[in-house]
Formats: sequence, structure tokens, C-alpha cells
Amino acid sequence: MAQHKLGIIMNGVTGRMGTNQHLIRSIVAIRKQGGVALPSGDTIMPDPILVGRNENKLKALAVKHDIDRWSTDLDEALADDQNVIYFDSQTTVRRAESIKKAIKAGKHIYCEKPTATSLAESLELAKLAKKAGVKNGVVQDKLFLPGLLKLKRLIDSGYFGRILSVRMEFGYWVFEGDWQEAQRPSWNYRKEDGGGIIVDMFAHWRYVIDNLFGEVRSVSCLGATHIPERIGENGEKYTCTADDAAYATFQLKNDIIVQANSSWAVRVNRDDLLTIQVDGTEGSAVAGLRDCKAQHRVNTPKPTWNPDIENPFDFEAQWEDVPGNQLFDNGFKVQWELFLKHVYQDDPFPWDLLEGAKGTQLSELGLQSWEERRWLDIPELKR
Repeated sequence: MAQHKLGIIMNGVTGRMGTNQHLIRSIVAIRKQGGVALPSGDTIMPDPILVGRNENKLKALAVKHDIDRWSTDLDEALADDQNVIYFDSQTTVRRAESIKKAIKAGKHIYCEKPTATSLAESLELAKLAKKAGVKNGVVQDKLFLPGLLKLKRLIDSGYFGRILSVRMEFGYWVFEGDWQEAQRPSWNYRKEDGGGIIVDMFAHWRYVIDNLFGEVRSVSCLGATHIPERIGENGEKYTCTADDAAYATFQLKNDIIVQANSSWAVRVNRDDLLTIQVDGTEGSAVAGLRDCKAQHRVNTPKPTWNPDIENPFDFEAQWEDVPGNQLFDNGFKVQWELFLKHVYQDDPFPWDLLEGAKGTQLSELGLQSWEERRWLDIPELKR
């Protein structure tokens, strides 16, 4: 049985997501398990080169995780024929320029989202990759979360009957940085640096909604900057110029209504940081990151509104857990394995740069809807 090495340029891997999810929990984990197993018995072994601007951080990561190659010279890494895949997890404002270089160098592209700071640039990347004939993919990790996989199983089984509506609640309190350190970097709250929860999260909501419930037809969005000032990494106060909360409604082509609240200024009183409630004619379900619970029509209680008596129902106890019935691996790692097989043996991989552009499109229209205070239709993007 043969082992096939695939050189991967990992740019921006010193950031939070790049280090934890993509390097440690994906590429390093795949290497430790002996590579990606193929039906033939052969394996694909990722051979990363860590690329970034901070030599000390790169070297420390490489040593800690037994990686031989690292560099601060992206052009040199792109010129090396050993490297066949370019991966980008830099901040959004840096991503498009580097991806264009990688496409020009003939590398297959895998990247985080948003793929660019504008729809025009996101579409340009998709067209450039198509013209160059390079394979390309965008991280759409939430599709591989255990809770959403369980929810997808319910949808595919017809459990809900006709789906009527979806309610999504996402977020948590991000500390302002004064008496407790913030959990997110300060650029997230500066519009000029590509920050804002609409830009950050609508890219996720687009692929979650499209893949689980149906294509988005129109959007109405209200954003807010609830916390106007925060303390940055340097200990100094800065003005927040980007939105930290968004309250959106999406209408789908199949007439399902999706409401999505996203906030970094909300305290959590629900089962998880993300919960998705789906209501249908035959049943309902609530999915979190890992768990999913459901209630069929025959198990639905019959409450009546009476504020003069104590509530007689334990509503939460009347829902049943949806079993896993399988082992769930890290979602980032699962998608990495799929992309590596896509590159090596042309396995299907539908989440390409055009799909990534759809997320940027929804973010732009959400911001426009907020500014103009009106509903906006979503044009179809052509392949």
C-alpha cells in the first residue's frame, strides 16, 4: 500500500482558528492517524508548510507539532512544485490577494470564509479558479457539527412534514476587555479591518440555510453596535465601528421563514451557543452544536394561556434526544479529508469558491438592508 504526500501551504495558521481548528485538530490529527485512508488501501499524507509574517510563532508551532517546513516567504512557497494546495486562514482583508497569487501559481485552493471583503472580489476569485482549472473549496464547518447532522437526518427522513419556520439563536457575551480579557480579537469590531458580526456570521448562515432548508430568496436585517467602546490587545480603548449584533429574517424560495439573531452582546440562557429550532406540521426539533432534541405532533402538549395559575407543564422534559448512531469527528477535520480526496482522486466537493461568494453576497445584502431599512431580494449567482 502506498502513501501519497500532498504539500499544503498553510497561510495565516498562527491565528486562533488557523492554529486550533485547521492545524492541530485537522492537519496534525490527520498526520497522527496515518493520513487519509482511500478505498484502495493507499493513504494521502498532508505535508504542510506553515506560512505567515511572524517567524518566531511559525517556528514554535512547527517544533511543537513535529512539522519540518515553515516560511515567511509566501512567494517562495508558491514557487515550490512540492506544494499543490494553498490554504488561507488570514484575516479577511488579506485573503483575496494571496488566493489570486496561489491561483496564478496553479495551486488548488482551500480557504476560510468570507473569501473576500466584497461580493465582486469573491466572484472574481471563483472565476479565476475556474478559468485556471484549479480545484477549490471553502470551509463550511457547521454542516459537519453533530447537532446539525442529527437535524439533517430528521429533515431527510421527512420527520417534520412541511417545514414552516426556523429560529436561529447565536452568540454570547464577549467581554469588553477592561476587567476581563476579550475572547475575540479587536479587529472583529472595526469595520475598516473587515470586522462585524454580519460579515462574520452571515457567511455561515447562508450555507447552513441553503444546505438544510432551501435557497434564500430575500433578507431583512437590522444591525446594531451595542458596545461602542472596547479595550484592545494593547490595553488601550478603541471605538467600535462595526456591528456586534444582527437581527435578520430570511424568506426561502420554498416559503420557509428563517429568523436569525446573532450577537456578541447577549448572555446565554439556552442549551448552547448556537440553537436552531425547526417547526413543521408533523414535528419540531432544536439542534445545538452537538445535541438535537425533537417533539412529534403526537407528543405535543396542549397548553392554554392562563397567567392566573402556575404553569402545569415541564415543557423541556417533553422533548426526546435524537441519538447519534455514529461516531462524530471534528467537523473541520472531516471537511479537510473530503477536500484532500477531492484534490487527489476527484471525489465530489460541492462547497467551492462560488458557494463562498454566496455567503459574501448575503452579508452585503444584510448590510444594505440595514442601511436602507427594507427587504432585499437575493439575485442568483451564476457558475
